[in-house]
Amino acid sequence: MLASFAPGALAPAIAVLLSACASTAPADLPRDAFLARLNALCGQRFEGRVVTTDPVDDDFRSSLLVMHVRDCAPDEIGIPFAVGEDRSRRWVITRTDTGLRLKHDHRDPQGEIHGWHMYGGDTVAPGTAERQSFPVDAESIAMFREGGAEASTTNVWSVDVRPGDIFAYELRRPSGRFLRVEFDLTRPLAD
Repeated sequence: MLASFAPGALAPAIAVLLSACASTAPADLPRDAFLARLNALCGQRFEGRVVTTDPVDDDFRSSLLVMHVRDCAPDEIGIPFAVGEDRSRRWVITRTDTGLRLKHDHRDPQGEIHGWHMYGGDTVAPGTAERQSFPVDAESIAMFREGGAEASTTNVWSVDVRPGDIFAYELRRPSGRFLRVEFDLTRPLAD
């Protein structure tokens, strides 16, 4: 037997169903919340420190590390990362159709591409509003192999954003390589 509805009773039921669907709109995705957290830092600079102990990172450990969240847009954020006087590094995080992409933009002081450039990866899991991980992509693997950097073909980069606490950048490899740099978000640097 079919259920009968009073005239006009179907419209409210449809409205309830549609509102339930709306709660899964893109603004609720972890990647969008993650980008919103980054955009909230736009224009600010922060000092960081290496918190891992691998001796290969001694140069980073002994240098002033500064990130500057800038070049902010809803779908892409550029974050220059200075290691001492070396200002050649910039992280670029972009929204894709399926997640987020992290690329490493390396340029000399005149803005010319140098060394490894635009390597990185795309998220393969939803991640969280706080943490996103980026396994190395096929384009970067090919670049690393061509340049003799086979060890880098297994890279996984991760970025954490904990408002009012830290921003962290990580590099991990299954071989045991692990670099983590943490930036203190409680103490923005003066311009």
